[in-house]
Amino acid sequence: MAYNEIIHQVELTAEEKVTQRKLIRRLDMSIMPLIILAYSMNIIDRNSYTAARLQGLEQDLHLTGREYGTGLSILFVGIILGQVPSNLLLNYIGRPSLYMGFFTIAWGLVSILTSQARGYGGIVACRFILGLVQGPFFSGILFYLSKWYTKRELALRMSIFYSGSLLSGAFGNLIGAGILVGLSGKLGISAWQWLYIVEGAVTCLIGLVIVFVLPDFPDNWRLLTPGIKDVANRRLAIDAAEADIDDKGYRSQIRGLRLAFTDMRAYIFAMSYMCISGAAGFQNFFPTLTATLGFNNTISLLLVVPPYIFIVIYSMAHNTLSDHFGNRFWFLFYPVPITIVGFIIFMTTNSFASRYFSLFLMTFVSAMNSTLFSWVASSIPRPPAKRAAAYALINSLGNSASIWTPYTYREQDKPYYRPALGVCTGLQILALFMAVLLYIDLRITNKRLERLENENAAFSERDLQRLRKTAEAEGVDIEAARRQQRGFRFLL
Repeated sequence: MAYNEIIHQVELTAEEKVTQRKLIRRLDMSIMPLIILAYSMNIIDRNSYTAARLQGLEQDLHLTGREYGTGLSILFVGIILGQVPSNLLLNYIGRPSLYMGFFTIAWGLVSILTSQARGYGGIVACRFILGLVQGPFFSGILFYLSKWYTKRELALRMSIFYSGSLLSGAFGNLIGAGILVGLSGKLGISAWQWLYIVEGAVTCLIGLVIVFVLPDFPDNWRLLTPGIKDVANRRLAIDAAEADIDDKGYRSQIRGLRLAFTDMRAYIFAMSYMCISGAAGFQNFFPTLTATLGFNNTISLLLVVPPYIFIVIYSMAHNTLSDHFGNRFWFLFYPVPITIVGFIIFMTTNSFASRYFSLFLMTFVSAMNSTLFSWVASSIPRPPAKRAAAYALINSLGNSASIWTPYTYREQDKPYYRPALGVCTGLQILALFMAVLLYIDLRITNKRLERLENENAAFSERDLQRLRKTAEAEGVDIEAARRQQRGFRFLL
């Protein structure tokens, strides 16, 4: 049976379910540790700039506060520019091991070379180029995971993947503190330069491992037997009510791009992610915020570690429950008031205990990211080229908040940073509104899908128009479009 003939009610056989469990264990062991490690270094290399601020970078390069902020934000201009064509190219090439390995090595080399920056122009150029070569990784891995895992497996895996960024916040600052104490001035190289050299070298090594170890896609990973490959493809086809494959040739990538750019849900997700990214912008200034608590630079770096360790553990539990209950909306909803309380406490109190506790509450915004992107996978399930473009579009537009939010953390506003954290509060409220809007839209759509399954139901002209639109987009007739949707429901 061809994959595009599979409808949602089809289930794996008992024997195939045994194979599926073995496949998932194999994937978890071969994929997850590697991408966690790589994403940790992605964020560590990105945030070396903020750790270097406490290690003399501003003084050595004679940067003003505004120039430092430009160096921080220009990275995200680079990240945004290439993500959509990159994801489509990844989907077209079909070799994530080579593709992701190349970009990992590339940003490691850029990180090493950043140690040789001599002024404002040099550091801005390095940061922009770093963004260009780092950009393909995050949205590429999100799409990559959606090619292996079903929608009810994704939240936990995306949480595990996203934990790389949280671990980087902890261990990146530990590395920074260690270099500040142990390597500062050695061989005539300052602490911030050692930071870039050491972290960049580790990244290059990880990139080489990715090239040789990371599995490719289900239909072309050479280490899969034909039987396991069939199960890997069938379970995704059943999950999406259609085969998770594209037509051959570049035209399918262009079609996927068009489908993504005309899907209103992609823009709702993008706006949500932009708000979450903007609200999480305080993480780019975490060492700066802890420095307001009254300790030296080394202690300020170490104080960043416990909040990150806490949220790594919490996010795992958060997204495990999200997968277990098959729910996305409420798990995106409840962290919002918690983070807002954290922002308010930091802005309005003076004691060390209350202000440091507020940093733990603020990190709850990180639990929202993997929930959001797993919701994307279940809400924009097919075809793969559309999903690839959608992930890149959402991540690109979402990261735009990181271009302007650094300018809200002004030197004259410390130690409370009320304008910046006030903006974070407003962004979280807007993210909540977007989530409610999406929930209403998907709930209405699910009711319509249920109505279309009733053979005796009278279709309204609007129902028929939607079916025609789906049939046209999928390249099938109306009856085939109706069969493809039978039994399928969007996760709420």
